[in-house]
Amino acid sequence: MKIKAKLTLGVGLLFLCIILLAGLGTFYINALSKDTQNILVANYNTLNYSRNMIIALDEDITTSKSIKKFSENLISQKNNITEIGERELTDKLSEDFENVKSNPNDSLIYISIRKDLADIMLLNMQAIQRKSDIAKRTANDAIWWIALTGTFCFLIAFILLINLPGNISNPIRELTEGIKQIAAEKYSERVHFEGHDEFGELAVAFNTMAQKLEEYNNSSLSTIMFEKKRMETLINNMHDPVIGLDEKKIILFVNDEALKILGMKIEELTGKFAQDIAVRNDLMRSIVQELMPSKEGKQDKKPMKIYADNKESYFDKEIVDITITPTGEKEQKHIGHFIVLRNITPFKELDFAKTNFIATISHELKTPISTIKASLQLLENKNTGALNEEQKQLVESIKDDGNRLLKITSELLNLSQVETGNIQLSIQNSDPSKILQYALDAVKGQAEQKQIKLEVKTDKDLPLIKADAEKTTWVLINLLTNAIRYSHEKSEILIEVKKEVGNIIFSIRDFGKGIESKYKEKIFTRYFQVPGSSKSGTGLGLSISKEFIEAQGGNINVDSELGVGSTFAVTLNSVE
Repeated sequence: MKIKAKLTLGVGLLFLCIILLAGLGTFYINALSKDTQNILVANYNTLNYSRNMIIALDEDITTSKSIKKFSENLISQKNNITEIGERELTDKLSEDFENVKSNPNDSLIYISIRKDLADIMLLNMQAIQRKSDIAKRTANDAIWWIALTGTFCFLIAFILLINLPGNISNPIRELTEGIKQIAAEKYSERVHFEGHDEFGELAVAFNTMAQKLEEYNNSSLSTIMFEKKRMETLINNMHDPVIGLDEKKIILFVNDEALKILGMKIEELTGKFAQDIAVRNDLMRSIVQELMPSKEGKQDKKPMKIYADNKESYFDKEIVDITITPTGEKEQKHIGHFIVLRNITPFKELDFAKTNFIATISHELKTPISTIKASLQLLENKNTGALNEEQKQLVESIKDDGNRLLKITSELLNLSQVETGNIQLSIQNSDPSKILQYALDAVKGQAEQKQIKLEVKTDKDLPLIKADAEKTTWVLINLLTNAIRYSHEKSEILIEVKKEVGNIIFSIRDFGKGIESKYKEKIFTRYFQVPGSSKSGTGLGLSISKEFIEAQGGNINVDSELGVGSTFAVTLNSVE
């Protein structure tokens, strides 16, 4: 039975008991009132009328005043006949009264009148006694029934008083104790009261909750939560700034390094939308700019300059899309983003130093190389003496090496210009076939060492291109060198030059290990190297190649698949 039904039944029974007692008391009070009223109206008035007639008879019935008084009371008596035989006695009294009025001196008539009045009074007194006995019985019945009903109501009220509070308070007390035990991590606690009321349902729900908590406490979820705390601690102690977002771009966590560079507190970030924070924080806007829906196109991923560690520092941003495959499903589900800012300030400082060194050493090398070339010209002059064949060969060899050194020095100067942002181009109408051939000749030795076949395919009648031939050749050499480095021995590299409307496209395809999709947009970033690749380079080659090509109005891109290989394509404008 439901608690509401129990309370309704209990209170309803008490209400019915009150109504029963009130109704029974009212009934018997009315009965006693009627009995008493019957005595007063029917018999008491008759006795009073008889008394008045006796007084009038004693005064002097022959006088008009006494006769009037007697007549009035006699009339009242005639109108108050209530008992059996009372009418006959009243008629006889009336007949005798008429005789008195006609024979006032007859003493026997007076005696007869008195006897008539005495009989009427006796009859009513007997009626009073009888009705009094009836009222007494009514009072006794009232006492018995009220006592019986009161006892019954008392028993019901007593039973409700004993049971109803306990039925409500005991389950609450037991449930409270159970909750305290659960709060004390005693998950084996159960409540055992049963029933079909709300407390029974609450007991089932409580026991189910306790069972699940016990299973959770004894299952691997507890370990998982502990490991989650461990991972949060590890992330918070990373030296690189880290920010985690969910699929709705709500900030889930921010480590101390990120808080330091953002200049904000943890409570100001976690649980907030990243775009809302970006509105009032310029650095956050730069960090999450690529994730904003309004962002059009893709921007160059250049190092971010941030004031950190009491100086201007450079950070390389990486945004990792987090996806999972839910249990029982095959499709992956995107659940958020993981943003890492890697501090590349030491590399940047080294790069500045290297750029200065290259620029200085290249400039300093030009003077002795020029001197060597001038000396060779003097040796070739016949005025200094004739040279034999062996000497001529040595001079030619020295001349070739000098020219090569001079060219390398020029390339180093160009590289320093790129890194300082002062690229000097010599854009002319150039033959793409000759540019490619020069690049192939430069890497031919490397390919032969790994027995790699360079397969070349070019369209016929290629138009000239608007390009700096030297820098374009340098880019192709760099791409070919990378392709050879990451190709397997005795494999092949496909080089293709084709024309499109207004453009010439150089493509270099290798069949090496390829590049993971998450790194394809990062490989043209300075200092970036694909994890697991050779660490012998500086991570600048592709970045410089991109700057060389884009400075000429072209573009460079990559198409790669892990385990299949990579294809780099360079697009330059053709001469219309």
